[in-house]
Amino acid sequence: MQLIDSHAHYDHKRFDADRHGLLLSMPAKSVELIINVGCDLQSSQESIRLAEKYPFIYATVGVHPHDAKSLTPTILENLKQLCKHKKAVAFGEIGLDFHHDFSPRDTQRNWFKRQLELAEELDIPVVIHSREAHNEVFETISRSRVRRGVIHSFSGDATLACEYVKLGFHIGVSGVVTYDKTNQLQTAVAAIPLTNILLETDAPYLTPVPYRGKRNESHYLFHVAAEIAKIKNVETNTVCLQTTKNVKALFNIPEGCHE
Repeated sequence: MQLIDSHAHYDHKRFDADRHGLLLSMPAKSVELIINVGCDLQSSQESIRLAEKYPFIYATVGVHPHDAKSLTPTILENLKQLCKHKKAVAFGEIGLDFHHDFSPRDTQRNWFKRQLELAEELDIPVVIHSREAHNEVFETISRSRVRRGVIHSFSGDATLACEYVKLGFHIGVSGVVTYDKTNQLQTAVAAIPLTNILLETDAPYLTPVPYRGKRNESHYLFHVAAEIAKIKNVETNTVCLQTTKNVKALFNIPEGCHE
């Protein structure tokens, strides 16, 4: 039973003490691939470095809405150059976050649109962050020409999930699905095809039950897969196999090239 973690942050300081040993252990823990996601220029560069060091890690590059206030045309050009790396597979994590508002909303909007335009120019998928800005994020993407990507740690309702699927997007399902008291995420998962679902940790965050409260790690994805299997009334291995295919297809990762 092989797993792919489509969204993790192993460059995070919470992994500084044991990063190398932990990552080396992943293949033995049935984690076939990890996509390490950039949030600013530095973490994007770190993601590329991790991808160069570990055959089973791939990278994305981009600037998170939290850091939109620090984005400049020069940084955007640097990100564009990073995207040319053979193991850079997507542009992100980009989007809007109206919960924390760490960057002014108009600044977030401006750089979200410009990063979408760059992803379109480069013809690569996007990794989308959307928090308390669901309608605006959807409308912004709809007005763009970008039609490949994943909505990271989806937190909208079933109707929105279905609209994203119609648009050509995948839905990222994290450990939140194991403790969703409102059942909103579970209902969304039930409403969309398994062919449009990606498993993700957002490590070190969003740790699934029964490890909630601890640092998240990619091998805990089994519990996310098991919850999705229960929702969809299929075998857990069916979820693992299909979501693995989904990641490779979306990010254009050939079979065997990471061995």
